[in-house]
Amino acid sequence: MPDAKKIDAIAYDELLEMASSGSKVMQSRSVEFAKKFKVPFEVRSSFNNNRGTIVKEESIGLENVVVRGISLERKQAKVTITQVPDKPGTASRIFTALSEANVIIDVIVQNVSVSGSTDISFTMGADELEKLGPVIDRVAKEVGAGEVIKKSGIAKLSVVGIGMRSHSGVAATLFECLGNGGVNIQMISTSEIKIAVIIDEAQIEHAAKLAHAAFGLAK
Repeated sequence: MPDAKKIDAIAYDELLEMASSGSKVMQSRSVEFAKKFKVPFEVRSSFNNNRGTIVKEESIGLENVVVRGISLERKQAKVTITQVPDKPGTASRIFTALSEANVIIDVIVQNVSVSGSTDISFTMGADELEKLGPVIDRVAKEVGAGEVIKKSGIAKLSVVGIGMRSHSGVAATLFECLGNGGVNIQMISTSEIKIAVIIDEAQIEHAAKLAHAAFGLAK
């Protein structure tokens, strides 16, 4: 959560993005109900009586703060399917097979097609790798793809803030601070108010400190 001493309000959408990106402060379903019925609430620490963070409807003033918080999600895994034929319905066959195996997918990235084929990478919780079993190898063979590369030991860092809608340079600042700190970015995913990067889990604490400093959240 954002520092209560610096930020005393946050929009529903910001908290929802943070909850979906690994923050354990609030259950996303609870926030969804509050947003639907426009019920503001305050998130406080259970260890003291200090003032907390108000969660409410979005307002113009809330956009003045570009980045509200940074969320971390550890114990992730990444799968890359190489040389996937660039044909209609191919991605559908791959992810339908994963759905039937009850594999929950997070970030999906597809490279630009070159010579009629592309690479598709996606992430999931590390425990989801066990569900893949021979499914992913079978479907990759069925669609005529190349090698399937599975990798664990990665993590996701997400920068969240509705101020991204009206301020430029957030992505540049994040990538610069991580690059200068020697953190390699493996995948990038964005939404209107969030930028998420996939990195080695061994660097997640270091990356979080770099991001907090870059966006002035370390104070």
